[in-house]
Amino acid sequence: MPKIKALVVSILISEGVGLLSSLFVRGRTEWYGGLNRPPLSPPGWLFPIVWGILFLLMGIAAYRIYVSGNENWNNALWIYAAQLVVNFFWPLFFFTMGAFGFAAVWLVLLLALVLSTFGWFFTIDRVAAYLLIPYILWLIFALYLNIGIWILN
Repeated sequence: MPKIKALVVSILISEGVGLLSSLFVRGRTEWYGGLNRPPLSPPGWLFPIVWGILFLLMGIAAYRIYVSGNENWNNALWIYAAQLVVNFFWPLFFFTMGAFGFAAVWLVLLLALVLSTFGWFFTIDRVAAYLLIPYILWLIFALYLNIGIWILN
């Protein structure tokens, strides 16, 4: 039973970061549809679905690290927590401030932290690391979109 509680808490933390961040930008994203966007830009309704799945996978990955018993689990989760904090702020920079260039640089920082998290997770639990691959791919795509919007607007 304690492991189930840890799993739920881990998922709630990651999903909570996304939810809290979205609450700060709620009502400030209507202008997004009027932007010039690069090719392959998905419809706006898809973003919350994808992010919900990604935060779920992140929570499961972090849980696996937490219960791994590995001596480095704490270090790995500190890097994970750092990337969650950086992730929290990106929508604020992009949607609330409209700072597309800064948001792109922030995304590069986020991607670097997630790649570091992947490395730590990989040494502890490969499945946990593999659960981050969709996140990494989405961040690369998000960086493409962010830079495209910055250039086109």
